[in-house]
Amino acid sequence: MRLLVIGGSGFLGSRTVRHAVAAGHEVTGLARGGSGAGRLSALGAKVVRGDLDDAAALRGAFAETKADALLNIASLGFGHADTIVETALQAHLTRALFVSTTGIFTALDPPSKQTRLAAENTIRTSGLDWTIIRPTMIYGGPDDRNMARLLNLLQRWPMLPIPLPGGGHQLHQPIHVDDLAELLVRAVELDVTIGRTYTAAGPAALTLRQVVEQAGAAAGRRPTCLPIPVRPVAALIGAYEHRSARPRLKREQIARLTEDKAFSIEDAVRDLGFAPRPFATGIRQEATLCRNQKAATRDRTGR
Repeated sequence: MRLLVIGGSGFLGSRTVRHAVAAGHEVTGLARGGSGAGRLSALGAKVVRGDLDDAAALRGAFAETKADALLNIASLGFGHADTIVETALQAHLTRALFVSTTGIFTALDPPSKQTRLAAENTIRTSGLDWTIIRPTMIYGGPDDRNMARLLNLLQRWPMLPIPLPGGGHQLHQPIHVDDLAELLVRAVELDVTIGRTYTAAGPAALTLRQVVEQAGAAAGRRPTCLPIPVRPVAALIGAYEHRSARPRLKREQIARLTEDKAFSIEDAVRDLGFAPRPFATGIRQEATLCRNQKAATRDRTGR
């Protein structure tokens, strides 16, 4: 199958491209150029130049690839869904898979929530042979934006207490990036997924405390968990976010830690044979990758 991948050079995208190439698909990745194009080429994908903010260039890119299916891994939270859908239809590229997020179920109302909901509605009513996959929190590599920070913190400061907003009792169901990437490739291959929306999550929900404790075990540590009230912490992070041009942590992230995020994956298990790895297994694998990356960096730099 000829696949056109949007968002193929990022954390999830690069793993998905790798899985697709290994499965024998001919993969072309959309890139504006530079490092993104280089990463796609290194993964074994062809590269077509295009920009989601340039509709004319995007039309040319879609026409050039002559793809059988579109795999959109780029975030639906930036308002590009209408352009992508319209361009796909113009290129007669009717089979399309889109990655959304379980974040649309939050009780909070961040601006991106309405944008993503509108994007999903655009996709469902587009006339495309669509599939939507909604993952939970994704982890699994030194380049992830979630667990890698915690693992590095535990390794560097083993006695530092780990704060748990709200006591850490809320449920989370992280999914390993390779399990998700494999699911995306499988889903775009099968007609049974057309017109369906699937949740992609780990096999079991864990409390935040359990997540931290299992990450600690993977890092060879026994973390001290410190329950803290949410409201003052969220206010402090909000002030930091307001003052920072590129905040590494946002108030919304703290607030969302107090929401249960447990989901059924029965549809994906039934239709796709989805069998995600337990978090304890995945986080041990990530901890090993993080250690290996640090060792390689030391060998290279001497520090």
